[in-house]
This record gives sequence, C-alpha cells and structure tokens, in this order.
Amino acid sequence: MSSEMISSSAVTVDAPVRESGEIVFERVSKSFATNTYPAVDQVSVKITACDLVVLLGPSGCGKTTLLKMVNRLYEPDSGKIWMGGKEIHTLPVNELRRQIGYVIQQVGLFPHMTIQKNISVVPHLLGWQEKRINDRLEMLMELIGLPVSYLPRYPRQLSGGEQQRVGLARALAADPEILLMDEPFAAVDAINRERLQSELIDLHSKLNKTILFVTHDVEEAFRLANKIIVMRAGKLVQYGTPLELVTQPENEFIEDLVGSSNILRKLSLVNVNSILKARKNQSIYSGGSQPVEKPNTVLRPEDDLRSVVSLLLCSGKDSLPVKDSVGHLLGTVGYADLREMLISNLPSE
Repeated sequence: MSSEMISSSAVTVDAPVRESGEIVFERVSKSFATNTYPAVDQVSVKITACDLVVLLGPSGCGKTTLLKMVNRLYEPDSGKIWMGGKEIHTLPVNELRRQIGYVIQQVGLFPHMTIQKNISVVPHLLGWQEKRINDRLEMLMELIGLPVSYLPRYPRQLSGGEQQRVGLARALAADPEILLMDEPFAAVDAINRERLQSELIDLHSKLNKTILFVTHDVEEAFRLANKIIVMRAGKLVQYGTPLELVTQPENEFIEDLVGSSNILRKLSLVNVNSILKARKNQSIYSGGSQPVEKPNTVLRPEDDLRSVVSLLLCSGKDSLPVKDSVGHLLGTVGYADLREMLISNLPSE
C-alpha cells in the first residue's frame, strides 16, 4: 500500500465518523519517560466498523499502547480518538469502558467469583434485569462452546483454554460494538491456540463486532485479520489486507516481517472460491459418470490455495474437483490456476 493510501486514513475534527463501531485515530501520540522515542508517534488511521484488525509488530513498537488508548487505560499526549462519531474524551471513562469489551493475555477472571458472576459483572453494573442476564449467559455459553453446567464453577476448575473462552464471553456480555484483544492467546498451548483462533473467526462472522487484536505473531495475524496495521518504533508503517502486505509491501521491513517472497504464504491468503469467481468462463466438470474420489481429494470453496497444493501433490493429479457443502460440483482447480493467481497478485511494475 502506498504512503498516499496510508495518509488518506487520517481524519480531521471537522469530519468525525458517525457509524457505530468505527474507530478513528487522528494524529495520536503517547510518550513514556522511560522511552527514548514516543511509544506511539502521530498515528492516524480509520478502523472500519465490523472489521477484525490486527495490530502487528515487534515488541515495543507501540501496538499495545495504541490499543489501550481506545479504552483510556492510557491517555494520549496529543491527538484525538473517535468511536462511533464521538471523541472518547467527551465520555465519562466508566461509561466508555462499558461500551468496549476487553480481553487480555492473563484472562483476568476474578478467582473468587463463579463463572456466572464473572461473565455477568458488566450487565449487573448496567442494571440489567436478572432474566435478561440469565438469557444472555445461556446464549454466550453456547456461543463459546461451553456447557451451562460450568456456570457455578470457579476459574481454577477450568483449563487455560476454557478460561480464555470465559474471558471472551465476559467481554461480550453487554453486547459491545467494539472488542479489544491484547495478545489473548499468547499463553495458551499451540493446539488450544489454533482452536481459539478458529472460534474467534467464527464468532466474528456471526457477531460482526469491530475487533482490534494485538499480536507479534505473523501467522496469527494473517490467519485472523481482515486488515493489518503494522507498527515499528511507534509509527504506523503500513495498513492493508494480508494480501496487500505480502504483494505490495511498503518497504524492506514489511517484506522481512511478512515474508513477501514466500510463495506458500501468498497461496494461503487466497481461497478456492477466489479462483472460481475470477474465472470468466468456468470449466465446470460434467459428463457421464463421475470418478470415484479418494478421501481428501475434493476441494471446498473456502480451502486456501496452500492446502490445494498439498492435496494436489498427494492426489497425483493436475486438477481436483470443487464441491459445495451439499456435494454440488462447482468446477475444477489445478496447478495452472495456482500459477495464474500468483502472477495476477504480483505487484505491477
């Protein structure tokens, strides 16, 4: 993404956003006495409502500081932050925070409270009726995939992954438009981390919340994000989709960070459905009898192209059929399609 595109994300006080769930940072800066340079330096960027945006960068780049200024855990030294058309400093801090869900790495559950009480803290503060709270509790437990029989338990009786799910449910309890997540899965083992990432993707598709997610893990960022903000030394270096960062890196730092020369990474950012849509004259498989397919040799529209490479190699075929969830044949995808997609996604000279 070009520097012009980045600068166009800046918003002035004369044109505040109005859509619920949007966040706008306008020339926001923050310094700490222990730092030799600003933790956040003149950052201007607009977060579109309902996007899952990842703040990515090395330790000390300012991503967590930027996140914490949204719910005023840190106050900016200069600049403005707009949320749903309102500058956040015009709101009482407690009122602001009750409109924002917040999930942290250490989960932060109250150990002396049951799961039920942990999740319902904010609804009780907001004065919700008990029936409304109980209905919300049941819905949230179903949403995070835990049985309601867990509600009387205490956090110590749950695994780390289960506690993280409860932390997510608590953040969603009052149905906020915005969810802040500060490296929430960093302390979880690899298997549960991947499962929680998948669940977050599924939750985001169902709830359409605006999510700001901090991580220093590039693979996690690429798996989760609609868009990525890359930061370095307090500055916003590039803001764009994962595919834009890989195919149109702003500089060598971005190239090294995201692995722009990694062909498999490029393939992982495009799915089978993209090929089917891009193909003007689809070659739909048809004919008399369909071949009997071995397990795992049928592609789905949502499969990423990195997975397609693996399936093609294992099958020994040049192309494989694509079927939807009910078994309808949508077309075929093969090596030639992969080559064409890679070429089309390369930046123009």
